[in-house]
Amino acid sequence: MANQKFEKSLPSDHDLLPQVEEFAFSVAEKVGLDKEKHNDLALALSEAASNSIKHGNKSDKSKTIKLTIIADDEKLIAKSKDQGEGFDPSTVPDPTAPENILKDSGRGIFIINTLAQNLHFEFSDSGTEIIFEFPFQ
Repeated sequence: MANQKFEKSLPSDHDLLPQVEEFAFSVAEKVGLDKEKHNDLALALSEAASNSIKHGNKSDKSKTIKLTIIADDEKLIAKSKDQGEGFDPSTVPDPTAPENILKDSGRGIFIINTLAQNLHFEFSDSGTEIIFEFPFQ
């Protein structure tokens, strides 16, 4: 299969997160991702988009997030890019630490890292991109 690329841009509005899930499910179906991984992709991409909206774009509805999914023969690469200034991933608190376990937020990166592979971040003058993978096998 040649690389297939799917993109969707949305305003930074948490009310639009269901569209992120619909996008993920649609792409997963089109490229033949294992059905057992559909929910994982949708949840991971939704968490990434939520972080892009809240932390990257500071919920500024005049800013957008860009979602990209690239499929090749071996994997899906999912991305969520915001227009924010970036952050230091080493400063993100561990949500499994006793002092954080009862907090009602702060688990997005942990969830993505649990569901997907090769989670990393790319920082540029135009924003921050959260990138992760789902292998087909």
